[in-house]
Amino acid sequence: MLKQLFFFLFTISSLFAQYGGINLDTVKAGKWDMGKMWTFEKPPVDYFAETYNFHPSPEWFNKVRRAALRFGGGCSASFVSEDGLIMTNHHCGRNIVYKGQKEGEDFLRDGFYAGSLENERRIADLYVEQLVYIEDITDRLNEALLTAQTDEEKVAVKKAKSNEIKAEAEGKNPDLKFQIVSLYNGGRTSLYGYKVYDDVRLVFAPDLRTAKVGGDYDNFTYPRYGLDCMFFRAYENGKPIKTDDWFAWSEKGADEGDVVFVIGNPGSTSRINTMAQIEYERDYFYPPIVEWLRELYTIVEDQVMAGNTENYKLVAELYSIGNSLKVYEGISKGLQDQYLIARKKDFENKFKAAVKADPELNAKYGHIWDEVAQGREKLKPIAREIFGYNFNRRYTPELFRVAASLVTVAENRKTFPEYYSSAELDSIAGTYFPASLDAETQSRYLQVQVDLLLRNLSGNKELITQMFGGNTGAAALQYLLSNTKLTDKAYRAKLLNGDPDEILKSGDPVINYIVTTKKKLTEYGKINREILLKDQVNNALLGEALYKVYGESIPPDATFTLRISDGVVKGYNYNGTVAPVKTTFYGVLDRYYSFNKKFPFNLPPVWENLPKDFDLSTPLNMITTNDIIGGNSGSPMVNEEGKIVGLIFDGNIESHTADFIYTDEANRAISVHSRGITEAISNLYGAKALAKEIISGKR
Repeated sequence: MLKQLFFFLFTISSLFAQYGGINLDTVKAGKWDMGKMWTFEKPPVDYFAETYNFHPSPEWFNKVRRAALRFGGGCSASFVSEDGLIMTNHHCGRNIVYKGQKEGEDFLRDGFYAGSLENERRIADLYVEQLVYIEDITDRLNEALLTAQTDEEKVAVKKAKSNEIKAEAEGKNPDLKFQIVSLYNGGRTSLYGYKVYDDVRLVFAPDLRTAKVGGDYDNFTYPRYGLDCMFFRAYENGKPIKTDDWFAWSEKGADEGDVVFVIGNPGSTSRINTMAQIEYERDYFYPPIVEWLRELYTIVEDQVMAGNTENYKLVAELYSIGNSLKVYEGISKGLQDQYLIARKKDFENKFKAAVKADPELNAKYGHIWDEVAQGREKLKPIAREIFGYNFNRRYTPELFRVAASLVTVAENRKTFPEYYSSAELDSIAGTYFPASLDAETQSRYLQVQVDLLLRNLSGNKELITQMFGGNTGAAALQYLLSNTKLTDKAYRAKLLNGDPDEILKSGDPVINYIVTTKKKLTEYGKINREILLKDQVNNALLGEALYKVYGESIPPDATFTLRISDGVVKGYNYNGTVAPVKTTFYGVLDRYYSFNKKFPFNLPPVWENLPKDFDLSTPLNMITTNDIIGGNSGSPMVNEEGKIVGLIFDGNIESHTADFIYTDEANRAISVHSRGITEAISNLYGAKALAKEIISGKR
């Protein structure tokens, strides 16, 4: 009887496409599925008024826009004093601040506080950008596009006209850096002008252990206890800048139910993508990346745990890989969520129906979905191979780098033999060939590469057999190493200085892989380029159609340009309990002692004998419903007065679906509380002058 009942329930569930007790056929798109990353061109003034009874003036928007910054090409930041003091995340600066270290110093291990202007350390190659000019150039581009007929012509004309507009602006404003910004996939286009500050000096950084309590284990989780902040200063002509564009500080911060705004540069989202694109990414794009990152993380974690927990550069690398892994895993799992996918399908159906119902819109945009789907069908059979033939520059094993360099030199010497003197070849060997290979470390990276090729190039049986002899795992790696001579320095030198054909016809399995890779990427690259070209046009049309149907009620996808996102301080349900809206410094000690002071919950000595003035009950981290994504790291969070109440540094694990859909049920932005920042700076680290500058807004 029980078996019959189970079969009946299973059948009913299948027939009605039940998911979690919900009939997926009846799921509707949410009002904010496309997010709340509003542009400063068209801020939602009426929506803010209706939702929060908040009526910001044009001056308010201008003030918060100009006080916000883009930091170092990958994060956000802000001015927090009239003397050019800059606030961002620790994790935004941790991979570059070593450039300001003196001999014997380690800022990740010990932290840093300048204490005086004279000791503020210039960080080479670091810059910040302030958005000071915005112009909508959509009509100018559309007028130019009237002359174009084919997809190729449309892309070329748009690029040429964009460059012309940019050059014109640069001529009128030589002190600004200009960028053409495509919104709605190019359906709308803006010209942004940035004031660039390239003399940026480190003022304060907590140690890595305090900034990232719990390391990768706690990353993207909540509750959190990280002091993820860093402070820099912008200089011009050797002196700190003076600016009117800075955020005042809220000593009170924010609490449950408060309305808050995040002003920052969200990196990239794919919410406008068609279902064909979303399903392709779910089934073909993300799986090989996640597989590769899992293995890469394991080998670096093994290195760290093998007595290297005090090697903070290696630990930071582990955290970086772990961060990427959690992001890609989170997106991949989110794309498997049938309920969220049903919401996306409902939105697409309604959007498509609105286009089809209007003859004019249908004539211009009705073909998009079918053409995009056709392109994905062409990519599916070669997606895995394309991944297998591509290199990741940072983590490619030395053996494969050497082979790639040899093949490139051989091909170039056959075409331009006069450019390759003995001195030039010696220079290449010194630049691209390591004096020796770290056998243990390289064998780990090689194993990751071997496994990657076995997973993704199974269709090329001839190549795989030659490289690995029908073996898998460690045996495959051993077979490869037994059949290549490229680990021999003398052999490499002989090939490099000999006849180029000796390289290309050497029969070495790694060289053969490189040669095959170049041929395959040329072949597949042509297919890929044709589809991407068609996508480029169709994606712009899709964005244009979205704007025609919904206007500014739907913000464009993120483009690593300045946006404002609204939200409230709010908890959520998780693990059968409720997440608090804030955490305190007591939680840091709890993690420390609960895990027996072991990595990655270890802390520096200051936590063993805390200063008497340090208040452990001060709020440290806080959660809100703001819509954020990668790139928002370092974003200022402000209240209705435009005062800093928090510093965005992460999202919770539930927020990873934000790449393709925004939900506020459990999706939370995590910030460092304004009170926690000043409490730690003043009373834990004793940087009283800096805390005073932050609170008063001036030195």
